[in-house]
Amino acid sequence: MNLILQIIYFLLPAALANMMPVFMKNKMPYLNKPLDFNFKLGKNRILGDNKTFRGLVSGIIGAVIIVYIQLILYDFKLFRDLSLINYSTINFLVFGFLIGFGVIFGDAIGSFIKRRFNIIPGKSLLLIDQINGIIGLAVFVYLFYLASLKIYFYSLIIWILGHFLFKFIGYLLKIDKEAI
Repeated sequence: MNLILQIIYFLLPAALANMMPVFMKNKMPYLNKPLDFNFKLGKNRILGDNKTFRGLVSGIIGAVIIVYIQLILYDFKLFRDLSLINYSTINFLVFGFLIGFGVIFGDAIGSFIKRRFNIIPGKSLLLIDQINGIIGLAVFVYLFYLASLKIYFYSLIIWILGHFLFKFIGYLLKIDKEAI
């Protein structure tokens, strides 16, 4: 099976985890509390208002759901051939948690960097916004699933291209204020 398709399939839970905070923006108001508890580092907030427990929880839940679906689909040859990992041997809750947490953690690191450069929450910083999620994924998931450098490289390229594509689609659908 084509390695690119396998990587895209592997990245599906991470992609959903990355989008869940946007989809859940007006849901779970009790979790709409900032991850940085409004603390500042210097004159700026550590992360800003857009990094919330709602985003963290919804990202993790989204990733767990997709990994569970991948586990179910693993019984079918088509999906088994499409899989980079053996879903029947992993704990889907742990793996999904690591994916969701990793992506949201990476996004939070990106926000931390942007606050240090006085970039207001919601504004983009080229490359930081495109790679932060995959870096978090690499730290928490690719260490669990030891991948080759080729898979790391392709994952990075696919993630960046996917980010631009979905960001533009979000802009066209008026979900996002910026096209890139």
